[in-house]
Amino acid sequence: MRSIRVRIIIICTVLVAVGVGAWQLFPVGGEDRRPIAVGTTDEVTSLDPAGAYDAGSWAIYSNVYQSLLTFTPGTTTPVPDAASDCQFVGTSLRTYQCTLREGLTFSNGRAVTAEDVTYSFERMLGIAADVGPAPLFPTLTSVVAKDDRTVVFQLSARDATFPQKLATGAGSIVDRTRYPKDRLREGDAVDGTGPYVLKEYQQGVSARLEPNPRYRGANSVPAAAVVVRYFAQGEQLAAAWREGDVDVTHRQLPPRVLAELDARKEDIHMTEADSAEIRSIVFNVRKGSPMAEKAVRRAVATVIDRPRIVTGPHHSTVEPLYSLIPRGFVGHSTPFFDLYPEGEGTVERARRLLEEADVETPVRITYAHRAEEIWAVEAAELRRQLEATGLFQVKIVSAEWKEFQKGYASGAYDAYGLGWLPDFPDSDSFTQPLVGRDNALQNGYASSRVDKLIASTQQYGDRARAVQDFRSIQRQVAEDVPLVPLWQKKDYVLSTRDVAGSQYLSDGTGIWRLWRLSRL
Repeated sequence: MRSIRVRIIIICTVLVAVGVGAWQLFPVGGEDRRPIAVGTTDEVTSLDPAGAYDAGSWAIYSNVYQSLLTFTPGTTTPVPDAASDCQFVGTSLRTYQCTLREGLTFSNGRAVTAEDVTYSFERMLGIAADVGPAPLFPTLTSVVAKDDRTVVFQLSARDATFPQKLATGAGSIVDRTRYPKDRLREGDAVDGTGPYVLKEYQQGVSARLEPNPRYRGANSVPAAAVVVRYFAQGEQLAAAWREGDVDVTHRQLPPRVLAELDARKEDIHMTEADSAEIRSIVFNVRKGSPMAEKAVRRAVATVIDRPRIVTGPHHSTVEPLYSLIPRGFVGHSTPFFDLYPEGEGTVERARRLLEEADVETPVRITYAHRAEEIWAVEAAELRRQLEATGLFQVKIVSAEWKEFQKGYASGAYDAYGLGWLPDFPDSDSFTQPLVGRDNALQNGYASSRVDKLIASTQQYGDRARAVQDFRSIQRQVAEDVPLVPLWQKKDYVLSTRDVAGSQYLSDGTGIWRLWRLSRL
């Protein structure tokens, strides 16, 4: 398997102190045990792992729940976590078996058994929440508890990526006595086996995480309690950072703030990493939307000016993306650049596409985005570009995250801007969940050819053998245009100089390692 290239740049300054002045950095009486405050604009939509498939929720899951497998920093091969051992049985890549660690207990003291694992998966697949993670497991046909500690998964087709899927938030193990079988758990209580216990939670405000003394797994025991503070807008997060109300920021300071930041001058730690986060315009291809007509989608893909979006709204904190699979992943190619070249003549090419399909212009479309300033600025630039052609008339709609999710799932928008973080560090995380049948984008797109190609990529343990299939998927997606890739993000983490470990919050694996944070 080819690793994701992660470039870490840590910028810091060292305070040279002499005499008693140095002791002012530390509290009198020993170690500083104040909770570390981490600020983010990500939103937790559900504390129940059967009910969410978004970055904010999964960030919390990786700290309070545990999966059978996990990723250690900077690696793309999962290792046992709640399990002591996992492996494919035989050579078919259709039977996968895991053995639980001995002495594993939930934070409430109840022993974890294989039955809890089977219950967690059957429950998640049975509930099949509209914005839940069930689409991640299309080949999973059964989960059986062979004995108290052994779990056997049966797959309908070869899937070399199955271990990586188990290592995600979708594989979170819950207490079968506390989580209802046929519905999501209500309230703010969490019963997991992760490194932290959720002690206090206020939706959209904060989550207090304290070290779980019962934790047994691949990760270290947390060195400090953490308070995650949630902000609706990037500007609010920036203000909290400037005022010293948070010790760490991750996802998302406004691009303007990041572009102007001088880490050396401000005496802070700053981590910049190549990120696997991407953003696309997603089209509702259902009948009744103007985007059901392929020529309209192709016309949009023809006139979009990515460099203007990158340098304008995003102040060069992102890079143009011309493919479904981002740079650094197996099979990355640039079909949207090849099929829809930028530069002179784009408007005339788009006009011919619409005329040949007998599409009346201007095409009236509704474009939606999550209610946040940066997405509003981005949407305004997209509308400017489209309407400047004379071929489109764009109505912009903004909505809070949960409402926005429900809106695009129900087909309420013709097009919408959506970001995507991979579930696990493999190209499959950008294909099956995004363009496979019953995909997480819920835009109505399905292609039998793409489905066959996805299944083909999943059969190879040596991921390099899947390169050609991944390139074929990307070419087909560029021709069908269920979405238009816009950009690939750089990831930034800031921390005060008295906090260590912030660089581990961003390494391309999607695991939010709050337990690596500590005070110096």
